[in-house]
Amino acid sequence: MCHEAVRRTAASDSEKKQRLSPDGLKPIEELQLCRKELTRQRGVLSNLVQHELRPALMAEGISILDHNDLRESQKKKLDLYFSRFVQPILSPLAVDIGHPFPFISSLSLNLAITVHRADLNQPLFIRLKVPTNRPRWVKVAEAGFVPLEQLMEANLEQLFPQSTKIECHLFRVIRGAKDDPWDLYPDKNHEESEYEPGGLIDMVSGELTARRFAGVVRLQVSQGMPDDLKFWICRQLEADEEDIHEIEGLLSLTDLARFNSEGRADLQYPPHIPVVHPRLRNHDTEDPDSFFAEIRKGDLLLHHPYHDYETSIVRFLKSAMRDPKVLALKLTIYRTSSSSPIIRTLTEAAKAGKQVVVLVEITARFDEAPNIAWGEQLEKAGAHVVYGVKRLKTHVKLGLVVREEKDRLRRYVHLSTGNYHTGTARLYEDLGILTCNPELGEGVSEVFNELSSALPAENYGPLLVAPHNLRQRFMELIRNETDNAKNGKPSGIRAKMNQLQDPQLIHELYQASQAGVPILLNVRGLCCLRARVHGLSPTIQVFSTLGRFLEHGRIYRFENGGDPLFFIGSADWMRRNLDKRMETITPVLDADVKQELEEILSIYEADNCTAWDLFEDGHYERREPDIDEAKYCAQETFIRLASEL
Repeated sequence: MCHEAVRRTAASDSEKKQRLSPDGLKPIEELQLCRKELTRQRGVLSNLVQHELRPALMAEGISILDHNDLRESQKKKLDLYFSRFVQPILSPLAVDIGHPFPFISSLSLNLAITVHRADLNQPLFIRLKVPTNRPRWVKVAEAGFVPLEQLMEANLEQLFPQSTKIECHLFRVIRGAKDDPWDLYPDKNHEESEYEPGGLIDMVSGELTARRFAGVVRLQVSQGMPDDLKFWICRQLEADEEDIHEIEGLLSLTDLARFNSEGRADLQYPPHIPVVHPRLRNHDTEDPDSFFAEIRKGDLLLHHPYHDYETSIVRFLKSAMRDPKVLALKLTIYRTSSSSPIIRTLTEAAKAGKQVVVLVEITARFDEAPNIAWGEQLEKAGAHVVYGVKRLKTHVKLGLVVREEKDRLRRYVHLSTGNYHTGTARLYEDLGILTCNPELGEGVSEVFNELSSALPAENYGPLLVAPHNLRQRFMELIRNETDNAKNGKPSGIRAKMNQLQDPQLIHELYQASQAGVPILLNVRGLCCLRARVHGLSPTIQVFSTLGRFLEHGRIYRFENGGDPLFFIGSADWMRRNLDKRMETITPVLDADVKQELEEILSIYEADNCTAWDLFEDGHYERREPDIDEAKYCAQETFIRLASEL
């Protein structure tokens, strides 16, 4: 989060750079604090990798080795690998009077090489990019792995054979990124006619180009790089010297995610195979009506990745595509997979003559280019594609199927907390409800009408929709708990979300706590609320669940005087979700689904090994079971319960 703040703050337009933060800081002052905190965090991370992770891997016989520690026989084998499979694709780029300093792409790994030769009056600087189409971790037989950059450094004499001396250091840059393409048009009072119809695609495409060449906000260099060299590189990149960070050990730690651990099942989670939802196990795939008939029996709560995504959501959409009684199919796409069966299904539905409407959010950060491509593909198939709402990101997760049945049209809807992404559905925890409730169906229809017509609806039925009524409704719900506590009625707030940042809602939670409302919040990530503080938040407890799967679902529960209200949806309690995005939160109307959500919240709260509790001074502590207590992991419990049904 701090890393993202640096990228966005440094890339902000001049108007934003004059605004003060809620605590009165100028953006440049915020940036200084971010730099300081980011340096501290990166130091902690480097220390963990160098002094805990690498020794732990070595103890298991999987070592990240330094090239200098290898035997000569091992080095010779790696030299052969380098000459055959690495050297042919390398492109050394010199910097001299005839060769300008090359463009350095964001997050790329680079060798800063200084070559000394007898026929040169002065050392020659050469930049050599570490190729991304070669494995970062090069296998050393029966020993471990060596980072590719170290193998390249050890073989520089092959590239520069007549050198008298070669010096080499590693560096990478991080470039800024605007959070919103509308930053290019800060004047909200422009007449609509000043924007070209459909100009959002051009705006986003322009931002993608600008992002690639954006200014450098961080220059990371390997430990020991001489000051004159790192300051020279900094000047060539037109970066600020304060943004130079010397890193101990490995750079680009995200590549650890590609570490090869084949053959060591004992060091991995056991394979997880999602189960088919019990109510969908007897579904006849050849009869589309059987799926819709099951929804008519009552709402279905889906909990991914424990419930299989393919046999629930993908099948829901495929049933709609194949069913001749289905007249319309509408969906929102925020992020989706690279070979998406959902896009294929929508494409086939459009080609079959169904009314297909798809909101493709092309301002979803770092998914802009693929989303534009998906939109173009759908348009060619005959679908109606909407690329976003003016000045708002569309973050809603909704699907709508309109089906002709007897003398009526019935709406079937999917209300979800997660993206329509078959890849992340195996890794992210999310919730969704399949229902044909008429009130919810009408509300979802109104949301889709707003997305396609660009005109707000007068009424969204029971749905809470940002930026229209979501903030106000949440404030009313919290205040209702405050009033109930003051009047001696049952009160309480339990919620699960990704982030908690909105100042107004935090203030309301403080007020509720001071009135005696018990508040228990499962906040996976950023939390700006101070919990357990005497006189401020004495009844608020916050914890975070960090396990095998990324916790992404949102659940909100309000005691409501003994008649609990449940909600799920796409929005966190953040200012951007409440004010700057199209979001939906749906009330849960089905009694059985309410009971299931009650059990889900209770399982998270009982976790004693992957939950981290937030204390009044802002630090987190991992829960540990008592000596005589068995371990209880929420995610493992969900896996077990799903398999037992």
